[in-house]
Amino acid sequence: MVEEKIATGRRKTAVASVRLRPGSGNIDINGKAFDHYFPGDIERRSALAPFEKIGGIGKFDMIIRVKGGGIQAQVIATRLGIARALVQENETLHHDFKTMGYLTRDSRKKERKKYGHAGARKRFQFSKR
Repeated sequence: MVEEKIATGRRKTAVASVRLRPGSGNIDINGKAFDHYFPGDIERRSALAPFEKIGGIGKFDMIIRVKGGGIQAQVIATRLGIARALVQENETLHHDFKTMGYLTRDSRKKERKKYGHAGARKRFQFSKR
Protein backbone atom coordinates (compact mmCIF):
# COMPACT_ATOMS: atom_id res chain seq x y z
CA MET A 1 0.00 0.00 0.00
CA VAL A 2 1.16 3.52 -0.78
CA GLU A 3 2.19 5.56 2.25
CA GLU A 4 -0.46 8.26 2.57
CA LYS A 5 -0.21 11.25 4.91
CA ILE A 6 -3.43 12.76 6.31
CA ALA A 7 -3.55 16.16 7.99
CA THR A 8 -6.20 18.65 9.05
CA GLY A 9 -6.15 22.43 8.77
CA ARG A 10 -8.62 24.88 10.31
CA ARG A 11 -9.39 28.59 10.08
CA LYS A 12 -12.50 30.24 11.59
CA THR A 13 -15.23 27.71 10.69
CA ALA A 14 -13.44 26.20 7.67
CA VAL A 15 -11.99 22.71 8.02
CA ALA A 16 -9.71 21.11 5.40
CA SER A 17 -8.72 17.45 5.37
CA VAL A 18 -5.66 16.84 3.19
CA ARG A 19 -4.54 13.44 1.89
CA LEU A 20 -1.02 13.52 0.47
CA ARG A 21 0.35 10.60 -1.55
CA PRO A 22 3.22 10.15 -4.00
CA GLY A 23 2.12 10.89 -7.54
CA SER A 24 2.25 13.26 -10.48
CA GLY A 25 0.79 16.46 -8.99
CA ASN A 26 -2.99 16.01 -9.35
CA ILE A 27 -5.08 18.05 -6.89
CA ASP A 28 -8.72 17.23 -6.22
CA ILE A 29 -10.78 19.51 -3.95
CA ASN A 30 -14.31 18.34 -3.13
CA GLY A 31 -14.46 16.45 -6.44
CA LYS A 32 -13.38 19.47 -8.51
CA ALA A 33 -10.12 20.46 -10.12
CA PHE A 34 -7.90 22.80 -8.08
CA ASP A 35 -8.14 25.59 -10.69
CA HIS A 36 -11.95 25.47 -10.68
CA TYR A 37 -12.37 25.40 -6.91
CA PHE A 38 -9.93 28.29 -6.28
CA PRO A 39 -10.26 30.43 -9.44
CA GLY A 40 -8.15 33.34 -8.19
CA ASP A 41 -4.41 33.28 -8.77
CA ILE A 42 -3.71 34.70 -5.30
CA GLU A 43 -5.75 31.95 -3.62
CA ARG A 44 -3.97 29.23 -5.59
CA ARG A 45 -0.51 30.60 -4.79
CA SER A 46 -1.40 31.03 -1.11
CA ALA A 47 -2.75 27.48 -0.78
CA LEU A 48 0.31 25.96 -2.49
CA ALA A 49 2.86 28.18 -0.72
CA PRO A 50 4.39 25.29 1.31
CA PHE A 51 5.41 23.59 -1.95
CA GLU A 52 7.68 26.50 -2.91
CA LYS A 53 10.09 25.42 -0.17
CA ILE A 54 10.36 21.83 -1.40
CA GLY A 55 10.56 22.78 -5.07
CA GLY A 56 7.21 22.11 -6.71
CA ILE A 57 4.10 20.04 -6.47
CA GLY A 58 4.98 17.39 -9.06
CA LYS A 59 5.94 14.77 -6.48
CA PHE A 60 2.55 14.43 -4.76
CA ASP A 61 -1.13 13.89 -5.51
CA MET A 62 -3.59 15.49 -3.12
CA ILE A 63 -7.20 14.80 -2.25
CA ILE A 64 -8.60 17.68 -0.22
CA ARG A 65 -12.00 17.91 1.46
CA VAL A 66 -12.99 21.40 2.61
CA LYS A 67 -16.17 22.58 4.29
CA GLY A 68 -17.37 25.66 6.13
CA GLY A 69 -16.18 29.24 6.11
CA GLY A 70 -15.54 31.45 3.12
CA ILE A 71 -13.07 31.13 0.27
CA GLN A 72 -10.21 32.86 2.09
CA ALA A 73 -10.68 30.79 5.26
CA GLN A 74 -10.75 27.63 3.15
CA VAL A 75 -7.50 28.67 1.45
CA ILE A 76 -5.73 29.21 4.79
CA ALA A 77 -7.14 25.95 6.19
CA THR A 78 -5.93 24.11 3.08
CA ARG A 79 -2.46 25.67 3.40
CA LEU A 80 -2.21 24.58 7.04
CA GLY A 81 -3.31 21.03 6.16
CA ILE A 82 -0.80 20.79 3.31
CA ALA A 83 2.02 22.09 5.52
CA ARG A 84 1.19 19.61 8.28
CA ALA A 85 1.09 16.72 5.79
CA LEU A 86 4.45 17.74 4.31
CA VAL A 87 5.98 17.88 7.80
CA GLN A 88 4.75 14.31 8.38
CA GLU A 89 6.50 13.37 5.14
CA ASN A 90 9.74 15.21 5.94
CA GLU A 91 10.38 16.33 9.54
CA THR A 92 13.26 18.64 8.53
CA LEU A 93 10.74 21.07 7.01
CA HIS A 94 9.20 21.83 10.42
CA HIS A 95 11.55 24.68 11.36
CA ASP A 96 11.27 26.41 7.98
CA PHE A 97 7.47 26.13 7.88
CA LYS A 98 7.21 27.37 11.46
CA THR A 99 9.29 30.49 10.72
CA MET A 100 7.21 31.20 7.59
CA GLY A 101 3.99 30.87 9.62
CA TYR A 102 2.56 27.90 7.70
CA LEU A 103 2.18 25.75 10.83
CA THR A 104 0.49 28.42 12.95
CA ARG A 105 -3.23 27.92 13.39
CA ASP A 106 -5.06 31.25 13.35
CA SER A 107 -7.32 30.79 16.39
CA ARG A 108 -9.45 33.91 15.93
CA LYS A 109 -13.17 33.21 15.85
CA LYS A 110 -16.24 35.37 15.42
CA GLU A 111 -17.21 37.01 18.69
CA ARG A 112 -20.71 36.14 19.88
CA LYS A 113 -23.57 38.62 19.92
CA LYS A 114 -24.32 39.91 23.42
CA TYR A 115 -27.75 40.18 24.99
CA GLY A 116 -29.15 43.72 24.79
CA HIS A 117 -26.73 44.77 22.04
CA ALA A 118 -27.11 45.08 18.29
CA GLY A 119 -24.04 42.88 17.69
CA ALA A 120 -20.93 41.64 19.44
CA ARG A 121 -19.73 45.16 20.31
CA LYS A 122 -22.27 47.48 18.71
CA ARG A 123 -24.97 49.03 20.88
CA PHE A 124 -28.49 49.95 19.88
CA GLN A 125 -28.90 53.54 18.76
CA PHE A 126 -29.27 55.96 21.67
CA SER A 127 -32.36 58.15 21.66
CA LYS A 128 -32.57 61.04 24.09
CA ARG A 129 -36.28 61.65 23.38
